[in-house]
Amino acid sequence: MFAILSPAKSLDYQSPLPDFSPTEPVFAERAEAAAAKAAKLGSKKLSALMHISDALGTLNAARYRDFADAPERPALFAFNGDVYHGFEAKTLDEAAVHFAQDHVRILSGLYGLLKPLDRIKPYRLEMGTRWAPPARGSKAANLYQWWDDLIARAIEADMAASGDTILINLASQEYWQALGPKLSPATRVITIDFREHGPKGLRFNSFAAKRARGMMARYLCEHRFTDPEALRGFDSDGYAFDAQESQADHWLFTRTAPPPKRK
Repeated sequence: MFAILSPAKSLDYQSPLPDFSPTEPVFAERAEAAAAKAAKLGSKKLSALMHISDALGTLNAARYRDFADAPERPALFAFNGDVYHGFEAKTLDEAAVHFAQDHVRILSGLYGLLKPLDRIKPYRLEMGTRWAPPARGSKAANLYQWWDDLIARAIEADMAASGDTILINLASQEYWQALGPKLSPATRVITIDFREHGPKGLRFNSFAAKRARGMMARYLCEHRFTDPEALRGFDSDGYAFDAQESQADHWLFTRTAPPPKRK
């Protein structure tokens, strides 16, 4: 059983690192080539493409310009968004981190597919960006087309090497589109959905759902689960498996929405 996560926009390259040996991304050379192409876009074009502020456009233009000499750290400890706050990787024991290395994969607009300990450089490139690195003979208009089926084939190779056929989808829709439609029918996908009960019924809380995806991945790694049925016991942050509303390969976890914080 493998679990798939989205990356994060926020990065951490300052805090102390646990002592783990980094590994090489399977598409490292492709990422380097894409970064070199992105460096030619300039800050204004990057801002427009990714709908980010001028300051973030300038920051990421500098990242791509200096990409060759940029610092590196394992993806699991570099990503610093809501999913990874839920994962809390720095508090995992060594065995759980190594289990994550073998059973968790992270999607990336720049790197394609990452193992948790794969070394990455600071970047920002969402999978939904309507741009693709120009190349002779390529007609790709966006990153989905540029990656084509490479990500699916890579994760299926990892799964085949481990004798696995089940993939737990904990990724956002933006990133899942780069993988899901390309998977072989032999791969069973179980999508995990997190919702909250509120005054108007069930609702999707993006912030809470992202944290819950990370917590679910942590739950998997802490307990070293290999049977997906065991994930139904997940109860972090008030969530519980809703058997009545779940389907065979679409599992719903719900909780009562917490009261709003007082200002």
